[in-house]
Amino acid sequence: MNAPLKTLKIDFVSDVVCPWCVVGLGGLDTALDALKDEGIAADIAFQPFELNPQIAPEGENIVEHIGRKYGASPEQSAANRAMIRERAGEVGFDMRMTDDSRIWNTFDAHRLLHWAHETAPDKQKALKQALFTAHFTENRNLTDAGVLTTAAEKAGLDRAEAGEVLASGRYAQAVRQAEDLWRARGITSVPAVVVEGKYLISGGQPASVFEEALRKIASEV
Repeated sequence: MNAPLKTLKIDFVSDVVCPWCVVGLGGLDTALDALKDEGIAADIAFQPFELNPQIAPEGENIVEHIGRKYGASPEQSAANRAMIRERAGEVGFDMRMTDDSRIWNTFDAHRLLHWAHETAPDKQKALKQALFTAHFTENRNLTDAGVLTTAAEKAGLDRAEAGEVLASGRYAQAVRQAEDLWRARGITSVPAVVVEGKYLISGGQPASVFEEALRKIASEV
């Protein structure tokens, strides 16, 4: 017989142009699937974090961006992408970034994610995954309203309402406040997986790390 169900509250602080967030979410999902038989489940809310809040509307080439931000050579950038592609593949995600891929401003994407959490929280994760796919697999422009509303539709959300959210500027203040809150709590890099408001699991960890940590946390709360 399974143990009594214990549902952990998880805040997954991340950006939709963060490749390690894809890896981390995949690891978390795999861990939670393994923990089902132990009666451990999770209620996941996706929280906003912008890696590049000042990036121009036209975005920036990924090789130039990584070189400017981290000092990586084109060869180092390609090697890093290959390594991340492999890690993402291990959790079933098809990452197709190339030398021609671009990094985008993600504020509007975060507004849509906030809208999803407010109006259809059971679909927020599907929207997050659709945005990951649009960026990393399809190399789409995440500042384009059509791309964003298509992702919303794929997640089972109302496309017309998503378009209205984007056009109206709705939830802009709420997203800014949430970003400020997580920075104030000491989050400076993502993914940051905050469990029960006080336990932090940082980075794109493999499933085994999440599984061990969540099992320990479940025993303490």
